[in-house]
Amino acid sequence: MKSYKVIEFGQPLQRVDAPNPVPQGTEVLVRITASGVCHSDVHLWEGYFDLGGGKKAPTKGVAPPKALGHEIVGEVVALGPNASGAKIGDQRIVYPWIGCGNCWLCKAGDEHMCATPQTIGINKDGGFADHVLVPHPRYLFAYDNVPTELACTYACSGITAFSAVKKVQGMDGGKPILVMGAGGVGLMGVKFAKTILGQAPIVADIDEKKLELAKQAGASAVINPKNPDARKELAAISGGGVAACIDFVGAEASAAFGFNGLRTGGKLVIVGLFGGTFTQPVAMFPLTSRTVQGSMVGSPAEMAEMMQIVSAGKIEPVPLVKRSLDDADAALQDLRKGLIMGRAILIP
Repeated sequence: MKSYKVIEFGQPLQRVDAPNPVPQGTEVLVRITASGVCHSDVHLWEGYFDLGGGKKAPTKGVAPPKALGHEIVGEVVALGPNASGAKIGDQRIVYPWIGCGNCWLCKAGDEHMCATPQTIGINKDGGFADHVLVPHPRYLFAYDNVPTELACTYACSGITAFSAVKKVQGMDGGKPILVMGAGGVGLMGVKFAKTILGQAPIVADIDEKKLELAKQAGASAVINPKNPDARKELAAISGGGVAACIDFVGAEASAAFGFNGLRTGGKLVIVGLFGGTFTQPVAMFPLTSRTVQGSMVGSPAEMAEMMQIVSAGKIEPVPLVKRSLDDADAALQDLRKGLIMGRAILIP
């Protein structure tokens, strides 16, 4: 088994060779055919999240040496003695957001919000490798009619965008919502918004190249928040304010632009983890009746619902940048520098 692991936070990933894991109990061994590189992998590699004001929060669960990578697709090659529901040769996406299985959140079906997670690629070795151990077949999802390299992206960017869009479903009033950020996850958000809400969203980004990608993805309009009249432009396009904004950047500036662009009673859903602080006068919340909600990936049930939509051909693909597994560190650094247009995929 070949993997590229974080040996020391903030230092280049190192190749580690070891025997293939042998699945025990309900475990399943998957030979990885493609693995996505997510922007959260950058924060996990750095070892902290930026809280703004010079404050940093250590990333929980990543104890080096650790193979990152939580967007995984592959072939089942070995089964533990109690691993029912899977068979050798199955081609599956790996759902990585695994909980303890015992707390009330897990029992309610919200494993992705478990306080003691067992997440693949964070708490457990992940997809920057050629094999991965999955604790149970229930975390394997079929991806009928979807290209393999694209399929892996639905394990994080897909489910993240899908769950965020579902949180504003029914409140858009038949008008476009605002999507902040046209990176890999934001572009997924554009496509899911078109399908689930029935309206192509407005997209805001400070990178003109990414705005062009948003146009190609079907955005109804694009805005660069750096323009002095950006807020007036948004108000004109939306008729006075959007009902909802999904912030896939998660920076101080993006959250502020999204919040201030809402109509009365609007909702801001913050997804991104870029960092910084978000400050608003407390009185603005009751005076505008606006809501701010966080959204982190999605549940196993949402994964199943999403894959039915994707397998039915209702979601257009996002741009992919394919790299060799041996280029894992270079791909991570290019993503950190903002050089990846679309979604980076490692191919073992």
